[in-house]
Amino acid sequence: MVEKKADATPGLGEKPSPGGCPAQGQPEEWEMEQPAQGPPAQPGGSRLAGGGYPQKNAESLSSQYGINLFLAGLLLMFAWAVHAVGVRKQDLLSYLITIMLIQLLWMLWYICRSYTQRRLIQEKDTHAGARWLKCGITLFAVITLILDSFKIGYFIGFSNCLSATEGIFPVTHAVHTLLQVYFLWCHAKDIIQSFKTLERFGVIHSVFTNLLLWTNGVLTESKHQLNEHKERLITLGFENITIDDHAPECNCTTTLCSIFSQGIYYLYPFNIEYHILASTMFYVLWKNIGRKVEHHHQHKTLFKFHGIAVGTIFGLIVLISTIGIVVVYLIQIGRSKIKSELALTMFYVYAITVLTLMCAAGIVALLIYRLEERSMDNSKNPARKLDADLLVGTASGSWLLSWGSILAIICAQDHPKYTWYNLPYSILVIIEKYIQNLFIIESIHREQEKVNDDIKTLRILTVSRGSTLSLTPSYKEIYSGAANMDNGKLPYIFNGNIYVKDKNGGDGCDEARSQTSSTVAHSASDFSLYSRSSVNNKRRILKNIAAFLFLCNLSLWIPPAFGCRPEYDNGLEEIVFGFEPWIIVVNLAMPFSIFYRMHSASSLFEVNCKT
Repeated sequence: MVEKKADATPGLGEKPSPGGCPAQGQPEEWEMEQPAQGPPAQPGGSRLAGGGYPQKNAESLSSQYGINLFLAGLLLMFAWAVHAVGVRKQDLLSYLITIMLIQLLWMLWYICRSYTQRRLIQEKDTHAGARWLKCGITLFAVITLILDSFKIGYFIGFSNCLSATEGIFPVTHAVHTLLQVYFLWCHAKDIIQSFKTLERFGVIHSVFTNLLLWTNGVLTESKHQLNEHKERLITLGFENITIDDHAPECNCTTTLCSIFSQGIYYLYPFNIEYHILASTMFYVLWKNIGRKVEHHHQHKTLFKFHGIAVGTIFGLIVLISTIGIVVVYLIQIGRSKIKSELALTMFYVYAITVLTLMCAAGIVALLIYRLEERSMDNSKNPARKLDADLLVGTASGSWLLSWGSILAIICAQDHPKYTWYNLPYSILVIIEKYIQNLFIIESIHREQEKVNDDIKTLRILTVSRGSTLSLTPSYKEIYSGAANMDNGKLPYIFNGNIYVKDKNGGDGCDEARSQTSSTVAHSASDFSLYSRSSVNNKRRILKNIAAFLFLCNLSLWIPPAFGCRPEYDNGLEEIVFGFEPWIIVVNLAMPFSIFYRMHSASSLFEVNCKT
């Protein structure tokens, strides 16, 4: 079997690139790493399969390296959290500083190498690193830098009794954040085709470094929320509760330590979202290494506020109401038993109302999709696949908490009045996420809307005075019912009338009636307007639904991110499962539940832009 060597010689009519450079659209490094051509009798399939083994091994080795890096850090965090003998906070911070410095060195090397090869044509993944995603991660990074400055100020105030690593860590983290955001802005779309084995280790190291920093933030924030919950229980009269406090053993040398201490925990939710977003972007970059992209026209997804006023207004009402509910909840909870029960009842009624509206909106959107006939885009797309996997994976955190609450309500012997609101709330959480996931996953897999060719034809059918318009066979089908070019006649329009002119240039023309021409043009215009109106109405409804769900998901991200967690304060689950087991379940599931809302919001923003 003789293989065709398509890349060995220039194409017909092309000139070879000077100095043997690759053709445009294909990097030089990619050509250098292509496996050598085998003998003519060698089967192409075996050659390609053998050439793919080293890269597959590199992918497997790099993923195992990243998992071990993550597990080592995770075990170190767990040992510090449970006060294991010989494990101090500075040991954990030293580990995090080390892996951040390694990532900094790799990013600097990659940026410098990319700069020296900037004149080479490099493949890009148009679906990865969307501009709105980069803007979102930049916003979270700015707030993370404020968090680092607060940590530096806190360290200065307690420098007499804090380890030096607690001052080095925020400085290193700030530098890491600045360079990482720059790297993602410039290189998130790259498809790496050179030094692929080395780059796989560098990118996967970045993925798990951000996951460890995310885990560290989640652990610190969860310990703070748990301590606040224990303080509320002590206020309500519960005994034998120990607060795990890591406060410094010396006095602060400045007057701002309390501001820094309180401000840090209000900024942690943004830091947590920053690192999980960064890890997902690096993961897409890792999956794109060595990938061959199918070149096709990519529609630009632009956000337009026009036409989504209704969904935006209702979404803003939900957002403003959420902020008010959270403020009242945090003020009332733990003050007394009656006030705590009223705060829980208020939250459940509010959440049930919002979740019901979100379910209804999602069902309407799915019904519209069932009425439409549009093909699905099944092309390989790592970013889109990751979005769908994260939606289902992180939703499992909320589902775990909801099923725990449902089981507790069923098994509990005593049911306070407010706990019955927890039952419909938990059921709606499961249903709403199920419906929303279906809507988002189908939306991101649907092909971009294309105007039907027949509708395009009808839209430009106008009878204009003094103009001549040649008609293609598709136009002839509209007028005569069939396109027949063999009769040597071509139709055209002149002064509002249709003529058939001899193709050979003869002067004889069969004049059609002006009334017939006008009737056809008007019917075509009416059909076009009807089709356009139907499509636009569906698009407008879908865009309003996406805008409404976007703001609702942002609203539902706020309560758990800023301490409004009825799973802690309800009390029924703690009685059924036990205090410590239920707290462990909540601390494990809650970070995924919080991330689900932010990830859903970002996906719905993309849906709004594409619709």
